[in-house]
Amino acid sequence: MKKVISSFLWVLLMGTVMGQELSLREWQQRALDFNNRGDHTNAVIVLQQGLKQHPNALVLQKDLTTSLLLKRDFAAARQLALSLVERADADEACFQLGGNALKALEEVKECEKLYAKGIKKFTKSGPLYSEMGELLWSLKDKRAITYWEDGIKMDPNYAGNYYNAALYYSKTDLLWRTLLYGEIYVNMESKSERAPVVKKLLWDTYRQKIMSAATASTVKLSPFETAVGATFEKASTVMAQGLSTETLTMARTRFVLDWFKQYGERYPFRLFDHHQQLLKAGLFEAYDRWLFGESENKARFTEWKTNNVDDFLKLENFLFNRVFKLSRYPYPF
Repeated sequence: MKKVISSFLWVLLMGTVMGQELSLREWQQRALDFNNRGDHTNAVIVLQQGLKQHPNALVLQKDLTTSLLLKRDFAAARQLALSLVERADADEACFQLGGNALKALEEVKECEKLYAKGIKKFTKSGPLYSEMGELLWSLKDKRAITYWEDGIKMDPNYAGNYYNAALYYSKTDLLWRTLLYGEIYVNMESKSERAPVVKKLLWDTYRQKIMSAATASTVKLSPFETAVGATFEKASTVMAQGLSTETLTMARTRFVLDWFKQYGERYPFRLFDHHQQLLKAGLFEAYDRWLFGESENKARFTEWKTNNVDDFLKLENFLFNRVFKLSRYPYPF
């Protein structure tokens, strides 16, 4: 192995001596090729050589930190990352890399300080709020939810905070936040590995919500949540037939129609606009099948897709050929 590395270094150095000046992108690509092959040692060597040609290149230093983390040289990654966050041109990724190194070394307090410093500098960085919340939650510190909520407010199109907040609220009485944040996450990250998990969470939470509808919550709700709860309660009388994807779709359809009659202008909300668009396109039933069908009964969902190929293709075109964004909508809670 040492001979392989030495041979690579000799070729690399000879190329440099002979006047082969590589661009930043070329150095990055060479290192990426090694990392993709799992050869993180040579990726580190490449980037160290690249930094001899471009000594102050932030992109190479960030890539070197990443490669050191992949190589599990956490001490070296820590040293480099903490120097990067002091640079005037440090970006939020520098703080994320530093956090990764500190978490790997279990330096929790230092990691919290670093994230706080990053959030102070990048007040609209959704990823930093998300990672600060995850760090605190790993310590069972309930301040985590304040960071996820702040992340949603400050960077409404970063999906990670919706995911974390949905899971957090699923353990509380604020189940509408689980339902709304979770569905927003699924629309933002529909093809992620987490999406099926959140779809299952949505189905289970609707079941819990309907079963406990008669139980008064002791938690103070926002005016928006109160309006949502009251509108859904009126719409959910159909649940007397039992909970199924079909009956839930009936209730949600009535909810959307009633919402826009009474609250649409007062509480503009992107997810409900999305529902209205789906209804107008004749795709809301297919959407709810996509959202809940597999969680309710996988075999029935597969059968429905087989029998409704055209509707499902239209839904996929509707969902996947546009970006679900919330930036122009005010925070409702």
